[in-house]
Amino acid sequence: MSTKHKNAYNVAVVGATGAVGTEMIATLEQRDFPVAELRPLASSRSVGKTVSFRGKPVTVVELTRDAFKNIDIALFSAGGARSKEFAPAAVEAGAVVVDNTSHFRMAPDVPLVVPEVNPEDIEQHHGIIANPNCSTIQMVVALKPIHDAARVIRVVVATYQSTSGAGAKAVHEMVEQSRALLEGRAHPPAVFPHQIAFNCIPHIPQSGGFGPNGYTSEEMKMVNETRKMFHDDSIRVSATCVRVPVERSHSEAVNVQTERKLTAAEARELLTNAPGVVVMDEPDAHLYPLATMAAGKDPVYVGRIREDISQENGLDLWVVSDNLRKGAALNAVQIAELVVGLDRPLCMIY
Repeated sequence: MSTKHKNAYNVAVVGATGAVGTEMIATLEQRDFPVAELRPLASSRSVGKTVSFRGKPVTVVELTRDAFKNIDIALFSAGGARSKEFAPAAVEAGAVVVDNTSHFRMAPDVPLVVPEVNPEDIEQHHGIIANPNCSTIQMVVALKPIHDAARVIRVVVATYQSTSGAGAKAVHEMVEQSRALLEGRAHPPAVFPHQIAFNCIPHIPQSGGFGPNGYTSEEMKMVNETRKMFHDDSIRVSATCVRVPVERSHSEAVNVQTERKLTAAEARELLTNAPGVVVMDEPDAHLYPLATMAAGKDPVYVGRIREDISQENGLDLWVVSDNLRKGAALNAVQIAELVVGLDRPLCMIY
């Protein structure tokens, strides 16, 4: 597909009935993406269901290799196996694929893109552009202005990831388990390896297991994806990813060390002027980012900005963003906007 702007585009959403697919469709509508035809694609189990777009029901079509005829943009969020099987077919049919799974992220010939961080990498695509991991996205949006000003050399991050990152069944388990425990009833875990209600689990099993170095797949995604998007394999990253009993929005405690010292005031000014970032940093007034506040909104929120008292050239940040919005659907739609040459604001605050 040509990336020259035209009037409207045929857009397929793969995984249209899932949590992220539903959010992608809502984001296309909210940002007024010029959609000529929306083609929601899903497994045979969902065929015949409808999704709402611009006030009208649109019937879900079965995902097959032949389902991409006349499609210009295909947004994928149906798992890595389906992306592996069907994304090449979409490209062969003439579509540009924006893939939200991990399957293509580290492929050398597939750009991994966050529009606020490395939009120029889109020009290198060969039909497929990858969406980074949700936890990586919000972290690099916050780190980009700091990296440009003082060069990031090391990052230590602990994540507090919401249950919606594991899907609708995970959210349901948290809610029902909480209700059962409050009523004195047992509710054994099914989605998570341990009780999630009133608990924290230092493992994101939906993303994979533990590697030989003791880090989980989710944690290594943050390492490798950050280096790829910043084009710097020398950046040292250590992550601990934790699932917490929150419905929506991921929070992160980020410690960053830079080559050149930045004061907290300098960092605050850089972040205040950064695209896609909203600074909320008045701790004396109890003003700092919260998961409940970020839910349903576009920006990456940053607060608790302070200088690290334990090392030279260090900063501490508290970073919060909606994992289904900026961490998935919004980032994918922003990439699509860049592909077709639209001029859109990088975030919208509702």
